[in-house]
Amino acid sequence: MTLEGTRVLVVEDEAIIAMTAEDMLEQIGCTVARVAATFAEAMAAADEGGFDVALLDINLNGTPSHPVAERFLALGTPFVFATGYGSAGRGEEFGDVPLVAKPYRIEALAAAIEAALGSHREYRSG
Repeated sequence: MTLEGTRVLVVEDEAIIAMTAEDMLEQIGCTVARVAATFAEAMAAADEGGFDVALLDINLNGTPSHPVAERFLALGTPFVFATGYGSAGRGEEFGDVPLVAKPYRIEALAAAIEAALGSHREYRSG
């Protein structure tokens, strides 16, 4: 699968991590459609759309991002969870959502986005 031209919403509260993600996403052919740094910005971005997949930090300034993830699911938007805490914060209801660890490794980031897009396409066609 090629990620060339894939539009990504980056939901990340730490500016330096968001910038790192943006750089890596561009290196693998993606376009950063938008960056949301707060829970409110993330919810607004979810509703506004304009992206193909989201990279969603599990914890936004101490607020779990699960409601944003639930919104993505309701809208049929593929997403990847990002965390520096391992898979524990993901929650059972999101067990099949790809997870990428911080600090990011470009190969892992690309694989997680491909997995999210691939499983979304399988779900929609199945």
